[in-house]
Amino acid sequence: MPQFQYKARRRTGGLVEGTLEVADRSAAVAQLEKLGLFPLAVNSARGTASKPGAPAAGSTESGKARFSALLPASFQAQLQRRRRPKLQELATFTQQLANLLHAGMPLTMALQSMSSLSSKGIPSEVARQLKQDVTEGRSLSDAMGRQSGVFPPLVVNMVRAGEKSGALEEVLRRQASHFERFADVQAKFKSAMIYPVIVLLVGVGLVIFFMTALLPKFMNLFESIQGFELPAMTRILINTSRFLTHWWWLLLLVGLGIGLIFVRYRATKAGRRAIDRLKLNLPIFGKVVRLNLFGQFARTLGTLLRNGVPVLEALRITEQVLPNVVVGEAISQTREAVTDGKTLAQPLAKSGIFPQLMIDLLRIGEETGDIPGSLENVADTYERELTLGLRAMTNLIEPVMIVGIAVIVGFLLMSVMSAMFAITQNLQR
Repeated sequence: MPQFQYKARRRTGGLVEGTLEVADRSAAVAQLEKLGLFPLAVNSARGTASKPGAPAAGSTESGKARFSALLPASFQAQLQRRRRPKLQELATFTQQLANLLHAGMPLTMALQSMSSLSSKGIPSEVARQLKQDVTEGRSLSDAMGRQSGVFPPLVVNMVRAGEKSGALEEVLRRQASHFERFADVQAKFKSAMIYPVIVLLVGVGLVIFFMTALLPKFMNLFESIQGFELPAMTRILINTSRFLTHWWWLLLLVGLGIGLIFVRYRATKAGRRAIDRLKLNLPIFGKVVRLNLFGQFARTLGTLLRNGVPVLEALRITEQVLPNVVVGEAISQTREAVTDGKTLAQPLAKSGIFPQLMIDLLRIGEETGDIPGSLENVADTYERELTLGLRAMTNLIEPVMIVGIAVIVGFLLMSVMSAMFAITQNLQR
């Protein structure tokens, strides 16, 4: 049986050291908790014999380390990088943890149970690592902060505020509601674009089928007739088909070059700012983008302030959350102005980015002393307008795409039919 050396504290605060002979480390931690001790460190005793026929402790890990050492550094980073959970996955995780705490479980036991619960997108190793960090004396917020690839700063700071106020369960439930709202907005975006994307794919498929399967047969027919001049539309179509057939690789290279230039430009600070500003000013999509950003700003900032996060820290986190540099710079200027003693409404209005309705409601919240309530009211307003804006955008895009595809398909058909009519008239003559 393996032996584990431990350091723990009694409830009175005294330090205890010793050795346990148990099956594994988890059993050692459980044994210490049953004894009423608070574990600080539990490690395998040196010289512990392994079970016969079993690999030595750490042999698997050392083998993996030796194998990964042979890989390029960039590839190793890709292997170690964990996919950031989706919003709905974070909502499920925080809701499950809040339910366990509500049932009366201590935090360590709740995290132990979370490691066995099905939480899509967040591996069980995350909960086990959180439990280990909390067992060793760290707070839950510090433990989450050590896993920045899983838990964003929004979660860490809200949990820290909940720990300070003694309302961790309530804060976790608010987080779940917050992430569910954002996930619902994302779902609305995706559902609004499903039909236009399907129409576009069907139209492109029809054009490709016509140009590659049907048009070559007609071209053979046209070329077999001597002394006959094809109509202009047909010549344009045939020349386009020949160009695409022989020079498709050139178009591919040009497309890749343009894409590479765009990515490089977007990676620069000036390029990112120009692209994000263009998104805000687009004729059709711009309104939807603005409504989404304003709703995210109000919802995130209001949730942070509601849970006791200081206003400067809340503004910093909100600036990191929003995916737009122009709006982020306006929030950064607001944070600097608040540091100098100004209110929120004044610098937001001076930025020229945020709408007057948000400024007025925020000013009312400052006068009444309920800024989080005003921000939540703003978020509800813009989320409702976002739903209507998505519906209007979809209703506008659908007929435009259908008409555009109909014009292209009509041009293809007219090019072929006009040639057929011309051939018929020529034969009659």
